[in-house]
Amino acid sequence: MSNSIHRPHENNLLKVSVLLGDIVILNLLYWLFCSFIPLEYFIQIMRHTMVAGSIIYFACTMNNGVILHHRKVNNHQIVMRVMRNVFVYSLCCFLLFSLGKFPHLSLLRMGTYWIASFVCISIYRIIIRKMLVAWRRKPANKRNIVFVGSNNNARVMYGEMTENDALGYNVLGYFDHQPNEMFKDKCLYLGTPQDLPKVLDGHHDIHELYCCLSSRFSDEILEVIRYCEHNMIHFYSMPNVSNYLHHRMHLNLMGDVPYLSLYNEPLSQMENRLVKRLFDILVSLTFLCTLFPIILVIVTAITKITMPGPIFFRQKRTGLNGNEFYCLKFRSMKVNKDADTLQATKNDPRKTKWGNIMRKTNIDELPQFINVLLGQMSIVGPRPHMVKHTDDYSKLIDNYMVRHYIKPGITGWSQVTGFRGETKQLSQMEGRVEGDIWYLEHWSIWLDIYIMYKTVANVIVGDKQAF
Repeated sequence: MSNSIHRPHENNLLKVSVLLGDIVILNLLYWLFCSFIPLEYFIQIMRHTMVAGSIIYFACTMNNGVILHHRKVNNHQIVMRVMRNVFVYSLCCFLLFSLGKFPHLSLLRMGTYWIASFVCISIYRIIIRKMLVAWRRKPANKRNIVFVGSNNNARVMYGEMTENDALGYNVLGYFDHQPNEMFKDKCLYLGTPQDLPKVLDGHHDIHELYCCLSSRFSDEILEVIRYCEHNMIHFYSMPNVSNYLHHRMHLNLMGDVPYLSLYNEPLSQMENRLVKRLFDILVSLTFLCTLFPIILVIVTAITKITMPGPIFFRQKRTGLNGNEFYCLKFRSMKVNKDADTLQATKNDPRKTKWGNIMRKTNIDELPQFINVLLGQMSIVGPRPHMVKHTDDYSKLIDNYMVRHYIKPGITGWSQVTGFRGETKQLSQMEGRVEGDIWYLEHWSIWLDIYIMYKTVANVIVGDKQAF
């Protein structure tokens, strides 16, 4: 068994072709930006930097720099991947070329060049994606599929394959020991697994077969495998865990032993945690040493004038792995006995006018950069809840505590996608938890930057859920 996870339909030729197109665009733009340099000097410079830049870009992107060929991907994901590629490429070029003498490579000129590269490559890749989708939509290019078994796995897979014809799948039907009412009027019943050879012998264009029969039918499964191998049909086995677990699973390998996990956690890898922590330290330290002292003086003055009591509010909240910590905020309410148990509401009488302004603009959250610097929080992550809410919601929502697999954040995915503020109904908290788990499974430093951008944009535009 291979020590890497096989990903069907990976098209390495397409990936390399796209990267070569990127490099052509980069070099054309580079030539354009340097074309006003005297010819002899320009040619000499081009020899030194164009080849080096191409090699750097290819090295930065060859492993995971192209996703437009994936069956399910949107334009936003493509643009974010291009942004990541160009940023890494720009950083590497800047570090390398700063060691030599290249007077034409001014920071302004190269910055403009990198921005133009990002825009042009994004447009180029989106055009290629649309061409690829159009190619997959043609009947002659679709992949014909059959299922053996009709449990929940097969039904969910059928939905995934048929929800969008741009994916390029054509499901012919399913085999099972008897028709499944859950598949009625959706997927054609083709017969029992024993009928498979005689039914498929009339179809010479079956590309893939997905089997989800229980292991107690191992003899029948082996016969299906033999038939697939003799007829050049790709066989895929779908682990039958849906009987006891209705959750997305992820395949992992330890040596040659495969195992399934409930969640895909990028931050379980040490290198990703290190990147996130270094980012948190850099941003929080920069903010605390520049803008925060000014904000602190202003907030202190106004708070002392408008309401008695301390400047800061400390509240015990639940953090990483369920550990408790004191979360810092600028105090936006009058001192009250319900501060650690009662959630703030839209017209909460405990808030002052100044406190309401701080909450609307998120100023009250800024001391949490201290929590970030101390390692108790991250800039981006699930919002930490007061201990009482953790105790209450953990009993009402099955996967509530999963959000504590990672550090809590000053802002988070749920907060920028509509799940901010008071939770009047249980469904609102369930939506917030679902968003937190989505973030846990899709983390990247680029997603953190995007969430930070959305947070600032919401503050500028105004967020009706902020109170």
